[in-house]
Amino acid sequence: MWEELPLWPEQASTVAGKVDALYLFLVGGSAVMSLIIVALLALFAVRYRRRSKADRSGAVNESLPLELGWTLIPLIIVMFVFVWSSALFFHIQRPPDDTLDVLVVGKRWMWKLQHLNGKREINELHVPVGRDVKLTMTSEDVIHSFYVPAFRVKADAVPGRYTSIWFRATKPGRYHLFCAEYCGTKHSQMIGTVIVMEGDEFQRWLGGEVAGLTPAAQGERLFANLGCNTCHKPEATGRGPTLVGVYGTAVEMEGGERVTVDETYVRESIVDPRARIVSGYKPLMPTYRGLIGEQGLMNLIEYIKSIGPPEGGKSPAVDSPARAPHDAAPGAAGLGPALPATPSSEPS
Repeated sequence: MWEELPLWPEQASTVAGKVDALYLFLVGGSAVMSLIIVALLALFAVRYRRRSKADRSGAVNESLPLELGWTLIPLIIVMFVFVWSSALFFHIQRPPDDTLDVLVVGKRWMWKLQHLNGKREINELHVPVGRDVKLTMTSEDVIHSFYVPAFRVKADAVPGRYTSIWFRATKPGRYHLFCAEYCGTKHSQMIGTVIVMEGDEFQRWLGGEVAGLTPAAQGERLFANLGCNTCHKPEATGRGPTLVGVYGTAVEMEGGERVTVDETYVRESIVDPRARIVSGYKPLMPTYRGLIGEQGLMNLIEYIKSIGPPEGGKSPAVDSPARAPHDAAPGAAGLGPALPATPSSEPS
């Protein structure tokens, strides 16, 4: 029904109708209140204008029912909108457990996307209809904003951190993708297309020619090339803590702080390893800031995700960090190697 309105964008995701309903309620409610206020202003201005014969006797200076009315009624309306919008916000911000994951890197002036089987795209995103899709995003330079109007989803891609959005497309088609944050002289050219396909068609497309390795395999290769495996050994006998099963667990820092190992923490441990020191290890790890591109960092994170937890038990990094033997060298503080940094061959 709403799609028949002039210039109304197409609804092509499960949240589009919910976002439109809230939007139209806000616009409609604001319009009704505005009309009531303007109508009362016009009525009183004409009725009680100077030299009018309107009866001005018996003026009321205060009225408890009136004051309660104009206080409680707007409060109820505002709280109704707050609860409605909060529920919708949390629904949009919390992706389901079983999602099709895609890595996204914004760069002036393009979107670089990679599926977990290694298939890469630029300014195009192929997804299946009726499947929850989660995008994990970052930026190589400035703030960008990934916006698909037909899906009613938008989120910033921010340098130095990870953000995510999810959606479920409801019908096949081609839908516009925009950068909704001004990012430079060619901002208007940072556009693309989301291509929604039937499930079988998407599987054929995804299983077609794939250039290169999966993100996890690329991360494993980069992990070895940088020498990370010489310090972060699976059996926790190296100079750094073991990374087996560490992702998603809580790790104790110096000072007693407990930090969940997620994308943001792993990235920080690579580019700024001395920001937070794992308890029991010394700050010997060098920084890899500027030596590994954002795509390389995402690949390392995917590799760390893929190596745990081990079957039959928790990682030694859970609850208390694994300690190296007494005759071993002092451990690294973060998740990378305590070795001289070497530039990555990972493409930027």
